Order: sequence, then C-alpha cells, then structure tokens
Amino acid sequence: MGVVIPLEEKTKAAGVEKLVSLVDGDMGRVNQTILSRTGSEVAMIPEVANHLISSGGKRLRPMLTLATAALCSYRGDGHIKLAAAVEFMHTATLLHDDVVDESDMRRGKLAARMLWGNEASVLVGDFLLGQAFKMMVEVGSLAALDILSSAATVIAEGEVMQLAAAKDTTTTEDAYLAVIRAKTAALFAAACEVGPVLANRSKADQAACESYGANLGIAFQLIDDALDYGGTSAALGKNVGDDFREGKITLPVVLSFRRGSESERDFWRRTLEKGEIRDGDLETALGIMRKHRALEDTIERARHYGAMARDALEIFENSAAKSALLETVDFCISRAH
Repeated sequence: MGVVIPLEEKTKAAGVEKLVSLVDGDMGRVNQTILSRTGSEVAMIPEVANHLISSGGKRLRPMLTLATAALCSYRGDGHIKLAAAVEFMHTATLLHDDVVDESDMRRGKLAARMLWGNEASVLVGDFLLGQAFKMMVEVGSLAALDILSSAATVIAEGEVMQLAAAKDTTTTEDAYLAVIRAKTAALFAAACEVGPVLANRSKADQAACESYGANLGIAFQLIDDALDYGGTSAALGKNVGDDFREGKITLPVVLSFRRGSESERDFWRRTLEKGEIRDGDLETALGIMRKHRALEDTIERARHYGAMARDALEIFENSAAKSALLETVDFCISRAH
C-alpha cells in the first residue's frame, strides 16, 4: 500500500493548463498525424499501437516540441511531424520497456504484451520507430534528424545500461543518474531542441532548450521514482510498487541502501537482488525509506534539476510559450503530492 509523500511549500498541485492551451491547435494536427501513421494493412499493428496511444498519456514530449517551436517563433509545419515522431519514439520505448521489465500494467490498462504477446509488442515498437524516422526525413531538416536519431541511440544505450545494473544494489547515485540521463532525459532534451533548430535560432538558444529538456526529464524521472513508493496508481500510470517487485534499482533504493544498516542492506539484497519478496516487504521498504529520508531527498534532487530547467530558459524574453514551459516544470515536480 502506498503512502502520500508530504511535501512542503505547496498547496495546490500545478497543472499544464498553459501548455495545453498554447499548443491546442497544433496538437490536434499532431494527433491526426499520429492516427494516420499507425495505419497498416497488417491488422495487429494499429491494434497494438492504438491500445497504448489512446490510453490517456499526457503527450508531454510532443507538446514540448510544439512549445519550444512557439518559444522560438517558428513559422512552418515541420514541428507537427517532429512532434508526432517524438511521440512514436516514446511509445516504442514503452512497448519495449514493458517486455524487458515484464510489466503487466501500463497507464492503468493491461500492457500490450499481456494482450498480444512480447513478440508483437517489440515488433510494433519497431514499426513506430520506422514511422518516426520516416517523418523526420519528410521534414527535411538534417540537423533535426541528427538530434532525434542520436537520441534514439542514447535511449537504447540507457536501456542496456539499466539492464546491466538491474538488481545491483551497489549502484551509485552517479551511475543511476547516468542511466536516466540516457533512458529518459535524452528524449525530453531532443524534443525541446528540435524547435529552435527548425526556427534557425542561434546555437545558444538551441543549447538552452536542450538543457531545459534534459533537466526537466531528469526531474520527471526522479519524481516517478518517488511515486513508485509513495504515490498512487492514478498519479503513476502503473501499479505502485512495480519498481520494487521488478527489482529495479532507483534513487530511493540507492539512497536507502547507502544510508542503511547492514541488516537493512541484507533486506535490499534479498528482495531486489535475489527477488525473494514476501508479504509485507513493500511496507518494510517504505519504512526504511522513511527512516533515511530517501523519498524526500529524491524529490529534493528533482527540485534541483527543475530549477536548472527553469534557469535554462532565462535567456528568452517573456512570452506565453516561456510561461507555459516554466509552469510545466512546476507540474512535473508537483506530481509527488
């Protein structure tokens, strides 16, 4: 059973209303593009793809592509296909992730692999990646293609890094952050960088948007880590405690293991390394984390990266797009309420 993490300084959780309002018209076009590009004469492909695409995700990453394009006063249509490509890349990684992690649930529904099998999930993920790259080529920006294709490589490296570190309780905080920089932050960063690239903005503007996305992505993942132990299924989009049951080494575990007694370290070795999980072990894990402030400090780390994301945008003049992007940082942190 999860516990709600108490956070100071906040009353009402932030939302992304400004972001949604800013990109509303463009997101309609992105969604149409997504639907048209999931079509295939192979019936299983649209079935599997639409199962996940229509399951209520926030589409945060493509919205960031649209918002950073607006921030940089882009005038054109290329951002629509690139935003759709970003969402396809994200969806493909989710399909692949669920197979690697043997997850049963995704966004409150049965994972695609539970309905169609692991093979179909992997292959449909590959189809979506292919469509993503096709749209990148159609846009005709070699720089944007370079950014997103490089991100795809880094994400795959992050997946392998995570696999290599799986169940390894000796993982350091630096090693864990290297995994999430690759696995999660790389796509946030690329999604934000292609906007100023399309708008032919300066290298400084491109770097600022890339930095915003990368730090936002790290903050987002760290809050997810905390939510897995101290949130709700509704906030997380999967079952609370899934990371624990799957033996994932996330930052709350890293901090708890480092700060714990030898008997507490033995607990983590038994449950996460050996996979010997008994009734009540999740509650024990929560107790150890509370004792060592692991959840609070994970959220504090997220706030730090959120502050870096905000500072990255300070070179831009005030605008509706900048305001929406700053509000998005608050939203990513406030999900821990």
